Amino acid sequence: MANPQSSNPNGMAPNMNQQAYLPQPQPQPGAGVYQQHQDNSRPFALNEALPYTPFTSVFPFEPDIISNPTIGSGPLAPSLANVVSREDYDTLNKEAENFNQSKRVEGSLEFVQHLLKAEKITQFQFKTAPKPPTQANKSSKSLTNGISPFARMVYDNTAIVFRSSTPETSNASTPNGHAMSPRVTKRPSPKAHRQEPTKVAKRKPATTNTTTNTQAVAHNKSRIEVRLPTRKELDVAASMYASSAPPAAESPPAAQLQSQTVSLADLMVTPTVPALVVSQVTPAPVPSPRTKVQSKAPPIEQASLEETHDVVETPEPPPFHPSTQDQNRPTASSNSSRQANIRIELPAASFNRDEFVVVPDSPDTPTHLSAKRKRSSRDELEESLGGALNQRELANAAFTDLRRCFQEIFAAEDYLSHEHGAASHLLTLTNEQEPTMTAAAHDKAQKHITRAIDLGCFRQAPLDDLLRVQSLSEGSLKHAYALDFKLDETWGETEVGFWFQHLQDIEMGLKAARTSLRIMCGGRDEKQLYSEDMIQQGLNLFRNVIGDIIIPTAELRSTGPTGNLFRLLAAHRKVISTLFTTCHKVFSLLSDLVASVDLSETVVNTLEFVASRLIFVENAHTEKDSVVGVQKFDALRLVAMNVLSQVFLMNPSQREGIFNEILTSLEKLPIGKQSARQFKLSDGKSIQPVSALIMRLIQSSAGKVDDHKEKTRGRMMQTIAEDEGNGNSAPTDAINGGLEVPYTVKTETHAALQHSTAVQELQALAKTLADGAHRNAMYVVNFIVKRALKSTKSGDTPFRNLLDLFIEDFTTCLDSPDWPAAELLLRLTMYMMFQQVDGDKNAAPARNMALELLGVMAAAISKLRSHVRKTATSFDEGDSDELGRWLADLTLNVLEGNTSMEKTVGWLGPYRVVLEYLQDRLDDDPYLKGAISYLITDWGSQVSLGYNSAGAEDPEEREPEFGRVAFRLRNMIEDTKWLAREYSFKSVAPNHAKLSYSIILLRSTFCGSFKNILNILMGSMTTDQATVRSRSLKSINLVLDTDPTILDGDSVFIQLILQCSNDSSPQVRDSALGLIGKCMAMRPRLEEKMTPTVIQRFIDSGIGVRKRAMKLAKDIYLGNESREVRSAIANGLLHRTQDPDEGVRELARQMIEEVWISPFYKEDDSVASKQAVTDHVALMVQTAKQGNTALVLDKVFQMILSPESRAAEANARVCTRLVANLVDLIGSSETDDPSAPSGRDAFQVLMIFARADPKLFTFEQIRQLEPYIASVSTSEDLAVSRAAVVIYRRVLPQVSSVHSNFLSDIRKVLMPATSKVTRALLDDVVACLWIISELLQTSEPLARLALSCLKGIRSMSGRASLDRTKVRQFDRYSLIIGMIGKHCKLDSHEERFKSETTLPKWKGSVSRLMVDTLVPFANPSQPIEVRRPALDAIGLICQSNPRNYVSANVYTAFQQAFDERVPILESMVLRSFKEFLLVEEQRSEQAASAGKETVKKDLKVMGSTSFDDVASATTQRFLKDITRITLASYDDHAFLAMEVLSSINRQGLVHPKETGVTLITLETCPVPKISELAYHEHRALHEKYESVLEREYAKAIQSAFQYQRDVIKDPRGATEQPFTSKLHLLIEVLKISKSKSRVRFLEKLVGQVDFDPTKLHAVHTSFPHVDFSRFVIENIAFFEFATIGELQATVHAMEKMVTGTGSGIAQAIESEIFQVRMESVSVSQQPDVGGEQLKTPAPPAIDHQRLAQLAAGSVILLSLWEARTYLRRLYGLSSSRRESTKGKVAAKDLTKAPVKVQGVTGDKLWEDIAWIVSALDTPERMMEQCRAFVELLNVDSEVKVPDEEEEFDLEGDAVSPDAEDDEGAAEPDSRGRKRKAGGTPGGRKKRARSNSKPRPRGRPRKQNPEVVEADLDGDIEWI
Repeated sequence: MANPQSSNPNGMAPNMNQQAYLPQPQPQPGAGVYQQHQDNSRPFALNEALPYTPFTSVFPFEPDIISNPTIGSGPLAPSLANVVSREDYDTLNKEAENFNQSKRVEGSLEFVQHLLKAEKITQFQFKTAPKPPTQANKSSKSLTNGISPFARMVYDNTAIVFRSSTPETSNASTPNGHAMSPRVTKRPSPKAHRQEPTKVAKRKPATTNTTTNTQAVAHNKSRIEVRLPTRKELDVAASMYASSAPPAAESPPAAQLQSQTVSLADLMVTPTVPALVVSQVTPAPVPSPRTKVQSKAPPIEQASLEETHDVVETPEPPPFHPSTQDQNRPTASSNSSRQANIRIELPAASFNRDEFVVVPDSPDTPTHLSAKRKRSSRDELEESLGGALNQRELANAAFTDLRRCFQEIFAAEDYLSHEHGAASHLLTLTNEQEPTMTAAAHDKAQKHITRAIDLGCFRQAPLDDLLRVQSLSEGSLKHAYALDFKLDETWGETEVGFWFQHLQDIEMGLKAARTSLRIMCGGRDEKQLYSEDMIQQGLNLFRNVIGDIIIPTAELRSTGPTGNLFRLLAAHRKVISTLFTTCHKVFSLLSDLVASVDLSETVVNTLEFVASRLIFVENAHTEKDSVVGVQKFDALRLVAMNVLSQVFLMNPSQREGIFNEILTSLEKLPIGKQSARQFKLSDGKSIQPVSALIMRLIQSSAGKVDDHKEKTRGRMMQTIAEDEGNGNSAPTDAINGGLEVPYTVKTETHAALQHSTAVQELQALAKTLADGAHRNAMYVVNFIVKRALKSTKSGDTPFRNLLDLFIEDFTTCLDSPDWPAAELLLRLTMYMMFQQVDGDKNAAPARNMALELLGVMAAAISKLRSHVRKTATSFDEGDSDELGRWLADLTLNVLEGNTSMEKTVGWLGPYRVVLEYLQDRLDDDPYLKGAISYLITDWGSQVSLGYNSAGAEDPEEREPEFGRVAFRLRNMIEDTKWLAREYSFKSVAPNHAKLSYSIILLRSTFCGSFKNILNILMGSMTTDQATVRSRSLKSINLVLDTDPTILDGDSVFIQLILQCSNDSSPQVRDSALGLIGKCMAMRPRLEEKMTPTVIQRFIDSGIGVRKRAMKLAKDIYLGNESREVRSAIANGLLHRTQDPDEGVRELARQMIEEVWISPFYKEDDSVASKQAVTDHVALMVQTAKQGNTALVLDKVFQMILSPESRAAEANARVCTRLVANLVDLIGSSETDDPSAPSGRDAFQVLMIFARADPKLFTFEQIRQLEPYIASVSTSEDLAVSRAAVVIYRRVLPQVSSVHSNFLSDIRKVLMPATSKVTRALLDDVVACLWIISELLQTSEPLARLALSCLKGIRSMSGRASLDRTKVRQFDRYSLIIGMIGKHCKLDSHEERFKSETTLPKWKGSVSRLMVDTLVPFANPSQPIEVRRPALDAIGLICQSNPRNYVSANVYTAFQQAFDERVPILESMVLRSFKEFLLVEEQRSEQAASAGKETVKKDLKVMGSTSFDDVASATTQRFLKDITRITLASYDDHAFLAMEVLSSINRQGLVHPKETGVTLITLETCPVPKISELAYHEHRALHEKYESVLEREYAKAIQSAFQYQRDVIKDPRGATEQPFTSKLHLLIEVLKISKSKSRVRFLEKLVGQVDFDPTKLHAVHTSFPHVDFSRFVIENIAFFEFATIGELQATVHAMEKMVTGTGSGIAQAIESEIFQVRMESVSVSQQPDVGGEQLKTPAPPAIDHQRLAQLAAGSVILLSLWEARTYLRRLYGLSSSRRESTKGKVAAKDLTKAPVKVQGVTGDKLWEDIAWIVSALDTPERMMEQCRAFVELLNVDSEVKVPDEEEEFDLEGDAVSPDAEDDEGAAEPDSRGRKRKAGGTPGGRKKRARSNSKPRPRGRPRKQNPEVVEADLDGDIEWI
């Protein structure tokens, strides 16, 4: 408040506390109290001041009405000394005297300045008072003389904008046109403290005002205008404010006339505003401490600040130093005529180390946030009187209304009972003639009772009246309870009508129960009010209404069997809604009753049952499916949660039962995310109601149970004892169960001294509560997780899905201060997930679940950290208040790990801020008490940990503070209202509270485990299980969504992700690619590193992986400007257009169109657009230049430009622009830039466009290519010449004949070239010549050329032999004739050819004449050099004239070439067939497309063209030779034959089985182009004729083996590095079929290994069937199985064959080789003895041929068993019979893809099979192999039985025979399990029974397969 005894131009008192600094009697020097030098001017008395006030009238100032406004005279004006104590103020002044003020001084200064802001001060318009005459000596007095240092600081640092009431005073203006704001000294920004551990701030020197102002202007980066006042203005200012300036004597005379120094920033200042007159001179602030190093400006001495320039305010002035400020304060000049010189000095670029000081790493906690409440006698008086006057009046009025209401009800009762009158609106009679209150009476009574309770006057109500009201409510209760009102789904309209009539009575009964409960909740101590019968009756009625009406109504749906009842009840929606509302109110009262009254166990159990049942009712999801609306029931469910929470809180003994009831009811919950989340949070999000309930219960368990009920119950029992009159009343404490726990520490001062004791007492109290919350949370988490581990997301039990929902709910609530238990639940779940991941024996599904949940948690932590960092940064950089800035700085330090525990758990730390925020919201949400209790307990636990932690810097200050905090927290736990009663706190904004809670979370164990979670996820990326690796990648994906910073720096994630992209599992590779895409999207700099990996996945074996890689590469292409990257991606996409999968091919074509064509749809003439096209052309040229993409580009652009394309017209326009750019590129001069495309390369792309669509070219562009044809006959640049000719060949047909001169010129150039160019170029040259001839309508030159060549050939026919020159001439003649015959139709020159007598006889056509001329030179008598060109020319002629193929002389010549098996001659014929058949294919396709239209066909011709008969006849004639050539080798000659065979297959010219076997055989070819072509044709054939080919597969396997053995010279069944089955393409084709078909094929394939031992014969020292069996076995071992069912069937078939066929082999070996008889001891039982016997030399009677046969059989079966063992290890199948019995594969899992075990390779199997097969080399090895096979069947080495009761999990490798022999002696106990004799041989032979027949010798007869299979299923269950 203002000081009335002093005046100040600033409008404020210079002293903060006037009373505290009144002159003391005989003050002691040095006592710290500063005397006040009062001004002699006396303030006005009251009567004197009244005329100048704005009041027009006032009340009479009587002391009993308004106290005299005397300072400190009464309670209305409390002493200021109560606000700040004398001791604190003296300390504050001492600190203000120091050079470096403390944070406390700065905070206090800021607090005072905040109070003095203009908007907080009331503006009064006082009239001007007459000025008393002043003495001259008073003008020189300063107002600051004698005030305290802190008051001087306030005076010097605060400016208040005011306007004088006199009209003569002009308004003050500011330099920048804004009002002067109060000068607030702000603390350094928290942001400056988080940059480095040790900070340096510039020391503030004692500078003048001009210097600081100069620095401020230089710091301001925006344009600031400062007006330099004129001399006249300065004189006026000096004269007006000379009296208020400080004494001038303080400045030396020499300093009165000095030049002004202006910084470089002042050069930008322009004087644009009027002169500024400043009332109070204050030093201008320097720049903010954010500027770390700032050069020091030279000191300036000046006469007066008013003579220089105005003060410029900056946002963050430095701390104020009173001592230096007083010494350097500028004074006003008395001489107004002096001029001020201005000079400009640039600051020196140097700094002094003495100018910098070390500042703390983090800011101090704001000290003014909280204050201890001072309770005066007046407050206590008001509390004792029940509040203020108006409150007492309201209470009296409410009590009067309550008594009046009761009297009315009682009067109505008396009238009804005594006078036998009629019922009134307040009272009525029940069916039993019992008076009872009506609904209106209940409403009226409840209204007044509630108001009386709220105003505190309910305790004054007479007890008898309350009991009488309860008695009048009992009748309605009984009547309603007796009614039958249960809903039935079968009811019709009549039943519903009768039921509806009962609703009024039911509602009145509920209101009666509500009235009685309301009285009980009034806090009265009389036991008569708490009738157990009344409570039980009301609760029974409520329970019945809930169970019979509320829940059935909520479960009704508009559809289904309840639809009819739904419609009937919907008609009474309003009445039923009222019933819901009444139940809601009754349930709320029951919740209050639980909290205030000690109820019986029966009542509590009933309440718990009803509440639990309501919580788990499934409400309707939409309003139309609910009778009364979704919100009505959800509100009731919310009350049920509150009731259950109250029961849980007030009854600790029943907590476990409540949790059991909730957890066992979880299966009733809906698992849909939308339908499950119906509980609204304060921030608008939604979670499951049960999630909120669980968190609320756990939070409640962390609070101390309120013993108010126990005390109330004790008082009641004491009253009862006193009423009984025995006089021996038990003490209250004894009744309550014992005395309260005594505490040693009683006060804060005591706690500071005995801090260890205070902390121990807190720890003992908090630990018990924290352990209870932890125990309950652990119970919940353990219950849900254990059941989730046993269920799946698609299983029958919902716990797996519920766990996901719970974790999502907890992460949603993680950052909310309302739900601190979310962190505890997540933490405990995290620990359990750690156990699941780390456990070696945990199954893959459990680890996957753990990784998924850990990923969700890590993402939540990462999201929290990211959000907190952004929020703190915004607080730090924004205009937040001091608390916000402090929290922001603390948050950033916590994120960096630089904050100690003291700041987190301090009294004014984050915990306190959150608690104050929750306390303020208790009125809106009373159930925040649980959160408050949990936070207080957690705070106490953290204080205990912080106190016990080592490393404190200042234990002398730290430990007492911990003791004080511990004492306060102990009181807060004991009394929840202690904090609000003892301390006040600044209002906390929601964002401050959330940031504070985030700080607590960041320090929690859960968030501190973020790195551990990341390490687990990274470690799981390299685990053995593929599904676990894939799951870890997806979890990493979740983390990346929230925090991409884990990719920064040398991230290990990048290497692991790239490693997973090459994983053996397609699922892992696919997940890795998805993660790579996200990494590149978040960090584009990673594209360069990851793009090669993406392109590499284009050729992945998984179709899904290839597609994902292509889509990812397209995004990279569109976002990357690098030509190399784009070219590499385009090259890979082009090759994928030839992918085996149709979906991949189509996707690749689509992507090429999207990246190469679509971006240029928009035509734009801008320079940027043209440059983009030019760059794209360069890219296309570069792509076509690299790799073998020319043929692919042809097909791709043909598809893009085809009429069937969706955007054919737009694509054509783009390609036209590209062609024009390419032509311009060809015409441009060559550059030295290596990156620029050359014209030679551009020709190749132009050639591709010409093949795709000749219409893209214009005539002018064609003309520009003419110069490049001139060199066609030379060897300058054949590539360019050939490209130009090819372009002309495609484009010339589009040229009009009007350009005859151009065409003639082209012909003149091309005609001479026919004798010089190569064969390939001659083909195009002759084609161009014929096109030109047709355009010019003259073919005479070509006819003459043909005739000339024919004559030359004819002239050579008569000679016996041709020399080398003649051979070369014949070669050229025949080639020209062949090309002319292929391209030209010269039948129009028939007469010219007939007239030549030297030629053969004319037979109808020129082509026939040419053939007849050439056929003699194809005769076998001719040399190869002559026959080759002759056959070539004949083939060329027959391509365009197919009828010649069926000429006898032609096919005879061809057959002779095939019979001689000369490859070069065969190639000539095959090339002709290939070209002819390709043309026929095109004709067939065109005919098929034309067949859609109505076209008449020649019915005399079979097929769609006239040459189908020729093609069919030729194919049938030469198919055997073509097939022979394809299977004879794997060179280009074989590939040519393969191409012919493929064309035959595509046209269907032969039966499928004639080509099917050959195609399957060629799929095993090591040459990729042959195998891929065979695969494509086999796949197409299988799609059409699957049933036909199935019968040929056995033959095809034999053919493939022979092909590999004889041609490839590799009879093994797989290739190495990596191991790949040679029949893998066959398996890929079979994947088209159904799984049953594949299983059937695999079983037949295993069956081909079977054999008859008597028919095993060696051929040239080898057994063919052994080699074939190895081929089949190795193929099976390295197959990629599609499903688990197929794998299971294959392994079962292998085991069946070993145990079936092997039994006879083993018995034959034992009896014939080892001479084992029935009486002999089994080898498997006595390995040592048997081993010695077996090692003895074989007797001479052994037949070596028989030994070889049995050894060969053993080799086959042992190899098969090794492959079976490898498959089990590779796919993680159980090898143990017992384990397989426990873990059979479910039927639904048989269709899933098997997953390989990481780390299992085929090296061992490859070596083992090679070793086994080599046993046939010597007799000794044969004996050894036979012994090993017998032992294999006798002993199951995979199941070790050291004890009959033990079972071991041995899924590892099967022990090799050698290993078993070696280990047998060393480890005799590790014997194998004996196989059962029923299914396997060996073991101890059973002695034959006397009546049994002896077993006949020889091979045993095969058992029935079904019997064997059944036996195996019962004996050895492998899966």
